[in-house]
Amino acid sequence: MRHLFQSWESFSADVKAASHILLLSDYDGTLTPIVGRPQDALLPSGVREKLGALAKNPAFSIGIISGRSLSDVKALVGLEEIYYAGNHGLEIEGPGISFISPVGKDTRDEITTLSRRFLERFGSFEGVIVEDKGLSLSVHYRLVKPAEEKEVAGIFRQLTSPGILRGNIRVATGKKVLEVRPAIDWDKGKAVDTIVKEIKALFRAEPLLTIYLGDDTTDEDAFRILHRPQGWSVFVGESGQPSNADYFLNSTREVVAFLSRLLELKK
Repeated sequence: MRHLFQSWESFSADVKAASHILLLSDYDGTLTPIVGRPQDALLPSGVREKLGALAKNPAFSIGIISGRSLSDVKALVGLEEIYYAGNHGLEIEGPGISFISPVGKDTRDEITTLSRRFLERFGSFEGVIVEDKGLSLSVHYRLVKPAEEKEVAGIFRQLTSPGILRGNIRVATGKKVLEVRPAIDWDKGKAVDTIVKEIKALFRAEPLLTIYLGDDTTDEDAFRILHRPQGWSVFVGESGQPSNADYFLNSTREVVAFLSRLLELKK
């Protein structure tokens, strides 16, 4: 990966040449720093203002693609007329789109049952946060004592194994989070494809330039499908980490600087 600001001349040329720019971003760890409790990850007002300014510019469309539920990420960002994808893209809303991925009753029942069992089994662990998002389920353990992390992971595997064997669910990991999702072929990369197709149809945008910012393993599916000249994939975090992204920014602070620079390119 190369630092995005070191490639700014090429990036600027691509932005200026595009008839329309689709800016997509993860939320936690990308627009806001990672925090111990999900409810504490509030969007800084300055970031909201910059995203709002970009959204008002007819050259841009903006979208947030998050592992959070759709209602949660919409409430946290609070901007209208942008695209929101919750549950890693299982539900999408925005101009021209209202999409919920079909999830069978067996899977929904499995997630509901797991949520209850997680709450029962993890009740004695200080710092475990169980987040039931309807279409998916997260177990956050950032606040757990380091000596207890393996035990938490073991309980998670024990409780999810039957549902995996039945073919109802699959599991994934992120930054100090364990995820339960429907066992369907859907991810953030497919959510990006869905929004891109809608933008192309809505604006008849050729060429369309898609920019994706993300920091976690769930963003790798989006990075994998975005490469020049159609897209710029940007990992947010320190260099040297393995990623499918072509470029990187070191921190959420650099993301703020990036948004400011982007605003200047299409005044």
